[in-house]
Amino acid sequence: MSMTSDEIRQNVEKALDEIRPFLQSDGGDISLISIDDDTSVKVKLEGNCIGCSVNQMTLKSGVEMTIKKYAPQIVEVINLS
Repeated sequence: MSMTSDEIRQNVEKALDEIRPFLQSDGGDISLISIDDDTSVKVKLEGNCIGCSVNQMTLKSGVEMTIKKYAPQIVEVINLS
């Protein structure tokens, strides 16, 4: 059974809510920009997360993994910072 676009968005937001406290503890944050074709999520890292040397690794490993846990049909997470 596939999720609707609204359900995917809700699940991605849940994933970001799980990630946010870790980013905020380092003075950063993350925003959901868009979800394209129900498979590609665009996010923007903010605050201290911008220009942080580990942010690309954090995005790929932590953020993408967490989003896929909540919304398995997501195939990529793109950081627009």
